[in-house]
Amino acid sequence: MLGPGGSGVSAVAAAAASQRPSTPRDSRRAVTRPEQHTLLITVDRWSPVHDWARVYRQPGEPVAVSKFLHLLTLDRLDLTERTWSGFVDVLEHTVGRSKAVMPGVGTLAGIDAAELTSLPGIDDFLLLRRIRDEATSGRWQRIVVDCSGCGDPLQFLRGGAVLSQALNRFWPRHRRLAMAAERPVMAQLTAAVDAIDRDCADVAELFADAHAVAVHLVLGAEDRARRLAEHYVAGADVMGLPLTSVQVNRGVGAESPEDLAAHVKGLLAGSGDVRVALVDRSTETIDRMARLRKLAVRLPDPYGIPRGSAAAVVETASEEPVAFRLSWSQRLPEPDSLALGRSGDDLLVTVSGFRHPVRLPSVLRRCMVVDAAWDDGRLTVCFVPDPAVWPRR
Repeated sequence: MLGPGGSGVSAVAAAAASQRPSTPRDSRRAVTRPEQHTLLITVDRWSPVHDWARVYRQPGEPVAVSKFLHLLTLDRLDLTERTWSGFVDVLEHTVGRSKAVMPGVGTLAGIDAAELTSLPGIDDFLLLRRIRDEATSGRWQRIVVDCSGCGDPLQFLRGGAVLSQALNRFWPRHRRLAMAAERPVMAQLTAAVDAIDRDCADVAELFADAHAVAVHLVLGAEDRARRLAEHYVAGADVMGLPLTSVQVNRGVGAESPEDLAAHVKGLLAGSGDVRVALVDRSTETIDRMARLRKLAVRLPDPYGIPRGSAAAVVETASEEPVAFRLSWSQRLPEPDSLALGRSGDDLLVTVSGFRHPVRLPSVLRRCMVVDAAWDDGRLTVCFVPDPAVWPRR
């Protein structure tokens, strides 16, 4: 669940998570079905959900709210400190066994976890990895993630992809493997970095998996939400997020929610699989989960159809000198702001000031970008083989 600040993302997420299962438990599947039903995760340290649920904050530990609902609060600083402490153990082990290591390793090993306030980009990844771990634990039938309180939610969700790009830019994998082969003492350090890189790829893949994940955009009935709606949809396209529904919140803003819903449907023309729904205004002050439950927010399940860059296709072109075309459906609120770049195996796509690394298919990693075009809502990038790395006939 994501959306502009002040749109009521937390309230809609909590209302959706508080809905009891609509189907009775099947005793014949009790062995394979998770014991708990819904986990609501918030990454906002000031989230009001604890007050609504009448439970104490216990960062990092799921707290039972009802028979069907648990609440998990994730704290950036706590995750960063605990993870850094484990990584420093590896650094100290490396430094202790060999002084001839990478410059700066000893300095990094000397930084205490208590000295950290945040590590740029890494804290987002750590939150996403913890969410991934809960999703793959087998404990929950459904997980609702409230992305409010983290600044730009699209920036937050791309944390894994950005960190992976940075790791492989500053210390490419082939160099890590070569160093580990030449200096066995570095094997533990390179293995730790490789594990982080694999987790980055795993997180990025999970959040683009339309079979397991559904992304819901919450908008208030206000002019600001109307202006930002297309930018959010465009960001979801370039990230390949499986946008499943847009929830227009009647409880926020003074504009007509029906008009905003019609505007959003126009933006999503051609995306019949994205549902636009209205969330009713509460007649009572929202101060407890029982009142949120009355809103009866029902979120569509994942529909299994990839969107945006996750549905990109590669075609072979017949004309010369273009050899391949990579294309996907992409909305462009500001066509003049479209920019493309290349960094290793990633295509850097900038849409309305939002830049995201799109991992290239293997065949295109040995090619050069020669042209790009946007036509009829579809972005097409043209490639030709790079003579320096393409196999010779």
